[in-house]
Amino acid sequence: MNILIIEDNVEINNLIRDAICGAVEGVECVQAYSGTEGLMQARNKDTALILLDLMLPGKSGEDVLRELREFTKAPVIVVSAKNALDNKVDLLMAGADDYLTKPFEIKELTARIQVQLRRSAEINGIENLSGKLRHKSMVLDRTNHSVTVAGTLLSLTRQEFQILELLLANPNKVFSKQEIYEYAWNDFYVGEDKTINVHISNIRSKIRAVSEENYIETVWGIGFKLAK
Repeated sequence: MNILIIEDNVEINNLIRDAICGAVEGVECVQAYSGTEGLMQARNKDTALILLDLMLPGKSGEDVLRELREFTKAPVIVVSAKNALDNKVDLLMAGADDYLTKPFEIKELTARIQVQLRRSAEINGIENLSGKLRHKSMVLDRTNHSVTVAGTLLSLTRQEFQILELLLANPNKVFSKQEIYEYAWNDFYVGEDKTINVHISNIRSKIRAVSEENYIETVWGIGFKLAK
């Protein structure tokens, strides 16, 4: 799995490379030192994620991002000294998936990388499945955004639907509250334990109204998984 680092400062580029290789399992770093070189590498290699500086020689990071979005859906994390709110908003609207301001903590950068890789893997994994996910008497249909249990349609919020989608698509995995929140809300987790607990409780209540079977198992100290 390749991570492309587009950063003209050699020391920073190497620092990021060493940090990623030490903290993120199963990745290789591809380094580029200009916008043009970065685009060439992105076209020639199967890239899982791109780290993009803005102040690059030749072609600016903003131009690189626009061109990247013409041919790749790989997550792009902008890493830049530009910290004005307008810059961040403009880049996110142009297709960036995240924005980290220099100077940054290596632990935060690697955490953000792992979030984007996990989210990308989950989305791609789900999109590669058929239109329906089934477990026991539950059928989740992504084409019409519906969930039925024993033939009865459940009335779910968007987040409740996505929580069930995540669990059904990964039936053997235990998901932490952080992972569930970041998938269902498409946002960073800031310790919203109560929010997750309330939504899980609501889902269970809606299922219990039509079936006695248990669909969501609590794994104490870790999170939740699909019940066997």
